[in-house]
Amino acid sequence: MRRLLASIVLLASMCGTATVSAQSWPNKPIRVIVPFTAGSAVDIVARAVTEQVATQIGQPVIVENRGGAGGTLGVGLVAKADPDGHTVLIHSTTHAVTATTYSNPGYDARRDFVAVTALASVPNVLVTAPGKYKSVRDMIEAGRAKPGSLNYASAGAGSGAHLNAERLLMAAGIQAQHIPFKGGPEALTEIMTGRVDFYFVPLPPARGLIAGKKVDALAVSNATRAKALPDVPTTIEAGYPNSEYNFWMGLFAPVKTPAAIVARLHEETIKALNSPAVIERLGKAGGEPMPMSPAAFDAFVRKEIEINAVLVKAAGIEIN
Repeated sequence: MRRLLASIVLLASMCGTATVSAQSWPNKPIRVIVPFTAGSAVDIVARAVTEQVATQIGQPVIVENRGGAGGTLGVGLVAKADPDGHTVLIHSTTHAVTATTYSNPGYDARRDFVAVTALASVPNVLVTAPGKYKSVRDMIEAGRAKPGSLNYASAGAGSGAHLNAERLLMAAGIQAQHIPFKGGPEALTEIMTGRVDFYFVPLPPARGLIAGKKVDALAVSNATRAKALPDVPTTIEAGYPNSEYNFWMGLFAPVKTPAAIVARLHEETIKALNSPAVIERLGKAGGEPMPMSPAAFDAFVRKEIEINAVLVKAAGIEIN
């Protein structure tokens, strides 16, 4: 009986501690790790959402860009962070890709994180140097005519942009040389100069360049046309069935983060996604809010890992 009473007291104490912890959160600035460079699509969306969250909770929310190794460096930092809700991750489709392409990134994408909510869906745009190609078919046929001559950029080996390009190449039945960069801005610079042939870039960092005619937008990778680029066809409309690829972003926390804090993170983030200011900022960047419950987002991410694992195997992508 004494042991039973002791266990009840201990459990009550633990529950009480968790409640106090959740009620006092946040009690210091929140650190948001974005595993890509400043100016990337993930960075742009992260800042749009977290600036609103900071206003709501009355604490600074600081975005830190930790790019490199297809995003795995930044993700690893969050996996090892204290699970107190003060260090979180905003990542993208790439999180579901590197779960398969990196054999030992230092974390487990399936087990080391709690899914809080999806944030936004953003179209990937196939961009090239101005006037380099008239259409997607023109680009593909140029590569077919000179095997091995076509190349493409990505924001890191094993990133979503990497797999997006391979998806199109598989659908077209040709190969091209992959040139990985640390982040999207560097890749876009090489596209503008014409030194790299094409790049599937998330729309936000490319939108101004497209409007300024510094790059040409040949297609979007979504199954349907992007609202922000209604005159740009999808890769399917361009003549390549089974070439679609969706790009999303979401919020994650370390796995042992208390459920009550995860619930509060979710609540504040959904509130931010529903705010007119954030909706407007995402819309200007070409994105659309994508709110989900933690359970729904967790199931979504696990399904995305499975889908991308099949694509990685079919494309023969191997990364050490």
